[in-house]
Amino acid sequence: MNFLLNTGRTIRQGSSVERKNSATYREEASAVSMNPVDMFEMMVEQGDRVRVKSGSGEVVMWVRPDPGLGRGKVFVCLGPYANHLIGTETHGTGMPDFKSTPVSIEPTEEPVPSVAVLMRQCGGVPYEG
Repeated sequence: MNFLLNTGRTIRQGSSVERKNSATYREEASAVSMNPVDMFEMMVEQGDRVRVKSGSGEVVMWVRPDPGLGRGKVFVCLGPYANHLIGTETHGTGMPDFKSTPVSIEPTEEPVPSVAVLMRQCGGVPYEG
């Protein structure tokens, strides 16, 4: 199914950002929030894994319901998982499009990668400590 991805900060993500190897940070950053009706139509439940694809990349994430999201909209907090989906085009502003990125989402059985694996995939250095 096709959706529009919005990214932003969450309290849990912000409070654990200094500990990127922590379970709390990974749990928050690796989740995609969806409208419960969209989840029902996709036949996925909280905790299921989904592949999120954009024109810039793809990543496997956990899905969770958010009744505050409109149908056709999904949310991922800022971090390495969102960065795999956000393009590099800045339209001359120096800031990429963190809102309304077209994505497709499909159920998968593949594992959700760790932050260290994501960092290696994009040529970065895994976080220490």
